[in-house]
Amino acid sequence: MYPWTAYPWTVSPWTGRPEAGRLMATLSRAPERAAVPARAAGAVVRRPGRWIQAKRSWRMHWQLYLLVSVPLAYFVIFKYIPMTFNVIAFKDYSPVLGAWGSEWVGLQNFHTLFSNPVFGTLLKNTILLAFYLLLASFPVPLLLALALNEIRNGWFKKTVQMVTYAPYFISTVVVVSMTILLLSPRIGIVNQGLGALGVDPINFLGDPRYFRHIYVWTDVWQTAGYAAVIYLAALSGIDPALHESAKIDGASRLQRIRNVDLPGIMPTAVVMLVLGVGNMMAIGFEKAYLLQNNLNLAQSEIIPTYVYKTGLINADFSMATAVGLFNSVVNLCLLLAVNFVAKRVTGNGLWR
Repeated sequence: MYPWTAYPWTVSPWTGRPEAGRLMATLSRAPERAAVPARAAGAVVRRPGRWIQAKRSWRMHWQLYLLVSVPLAYFVIFKYIPMTFNVIAFKDYSPVLGAWGSEWVGLQNFHTLFSNPVFGTLLKNTILLAFYLLLASFPVPLLLALALNEIRNGWFKKTVQMVTYAPYFISTVVVVSMTILLLSPRIGIVNQGLGALGVDPINFLGDPRYFRHIYVWTDVWQTAGYAAVIYLAALSGIDPALHESAKIDGASRLQRIRNVDLPGIMPTAVVMLVLGVGNMMAIGFEKAYLLQNNLNLAQSEIIPTYVYKTGLINADFSMATAVGLFNSVVNLCLLLAVNFVAKRVTGNGLWR
């Protein structure tokens, strides 16, 4: 029972008017609250240990841990464990003695690689092809996604998406076979069209000057639709109110693309660019090897094909591992450098 009669009237701090003893009744509860035992000053709160917390988390979320364990096991078995065998690059590997029993030779394999007259050509061909591929494959999906986002005809938009997305599911071997047939000097559609215009047939795959163009633009045709899906997902996350405000202010379609859409997908574009630069040296081996012949070796011989020929065909596993390790280190340095520059310029990157 609250002592209402003890404090018949008081002035409300909110309205400034006399009010029955509500405030005093509230204050009169203080002794009752004081009866609740308070924690002693300086008392240490005991928390469960990390092992107990992990055990409780496992019991509560074991389904999620089980789901994550499959990709985690994949990376451990097929990615991290094989990395330990990079030690072959510093040994004179013998299949009989194994990776750990072979003779240690230090940096001899790298010295042999760098002193090889072919190394300069391999590095130049790989960098030029990778840089050309990055310049072509980065803006095309971005422009395709922006164009598809502006299409209001649903049927036409879905048709274009299907036509551009479908080549991604075609095997690389099939794509190369189609390319060889289309560019054949005798039966290729391209040379037949040139012949109808009075131009002599061109051996595109036999001329080293055309190799990079064929490799890059067939790759763009195959992957542009798939990469555009990522940008379309980012465009769908832009607030429609921004476009409505721009329309009210009189902005044209190009102005809305430049001032609303591009800033909205810039973080995604930066991440894609960083990943693309990080994979510059890891360009596809299959397509380069399948398009390669004795006539275009001057530009088609790159580091991945050289590793295949050296390691598997010539059975020089130590040299092939040294070349692959050098390639991976260059990729890592490019990834770190571009991520640092991207964070400095745009504030976005793969990690903080």
